[in-house]
Amino acid sequence: MLTFRFWQRSFLILLLSLLTSVVFARDAGDAVAVSELPKEAQTTLMLIKQGGPFPYAKDGITFGNYESRLPKQRRGYYHEYTVPTPGARNRGIRRIIAGGNSASSGEYYYTNDHYESFRRIREE
Repeated sequence: MLTFRFWQRSFLILLLSLLTSVVFARDAGDAVAVSELPKEAQTTLMLIKQGGPFPYAKDGITFGNYESRLPKQRRGYYHEYTVPTPGARNRGIRRIIAGGNSASSGEYYYTNDHYESFRRIREE
């Protein structure tokens, strides 16, 4: 006979798998062409590909992906770069996250809401 604990675990596993697929579809599933990015993001992407120089000291630091909104990778795989926000008095809320070797991986994600959602950058 199946126990309540078995059903409870099964339900939690199903629920977690559904939530995970929804998060990935919403956050990393949409792509944005480079030409559709704000000009500041296009400039930041160009700087990433040429290896800098970067205007902010924190550019290039490890992005932890703690909310798991990007595909799961080992610690240190993702790095973040500031996309300047016109009128902001600080780094603002826009970033590009690069996977692997930032300059050459071709894996770039754009967020304009400080890591709440991501769009994969599609290079033409």
